[in-house]
Amino acid sequence: MSDIGSPRRTHLAVTGLSPRLSKSERTRAAILDAAREFLRLRPFRELTVAELMKSAGASRATFYQYFNDLHGLMATLLDEVKEGIVTGAQPWFSEVGDPAQGLRHSLAALVAVGAEKGFILRAVSDAATQDARLEDVWEGFIGAFDELVAERIARDQALGLIAPFEPSAVARALNRMDAATLIQAFGRPPMADRGAVLAALERIWLSTLYPDTPLSGNVQGR
Repeated sequence: MSDIGSPRRTHLAVTGLSPRLSKSERTRAAILDAAREFLRLRPFRELTVAELMKSAGASRATFYQYFNDLHGLMATLLDEVKEGIVTGAQPWFSEVGDPAQGLRHSLAALVAVGAEKGFILRAVSDAATQDARLEDVWEGFIGAFDELVAERIARDQALGLIAPFEPSAVARALNRMDAATLIQAFGRPPMADRGAVLAALERIWLSTLYPDTPLSGNVQGR
């Protein structure tokens, strides 16, 4: 197989890695960078440790100092996406201020993460259909958000802010819609318009949870 990326160079030599990182941290970061570069263009099923480490500029044996296998590597990449989404969702999860406005801010952050890392979502979800271990990783990723969203809905229902319905089923539906939308919009080029994606998600989430909230101008106009 050909080297990952062009022009040919090792990720250990990339100046973007902070000189303050230890050698071990730089090596791990180089492996993850090489994996991201590969997955932007090619599916997980074509990824091999040998090709990955050739691009990262380290030996094949070095890979196993940081990851048990490629599935562990993919789980790490997906954890990065999860961390970004959870951090961005704090305006809604924190229950501070107007919940509808907090939801808007959280959805904007979700779309930003999706635009940056949608290729990782696509790589894992595509591979999960034929790989039982990645299917478990993917379901665990989505399931974590199912719990968070269901709990948030239930708390607002207790306050009379959201109509009574079974929160878990609605949370599952909304989260899977989000994942499918982000993968379709940002999983591979050409990328969709961020504003249009955000407007669509806002319309569905707000109409479902806070139907009395006026839609923002950019949502109403679409």
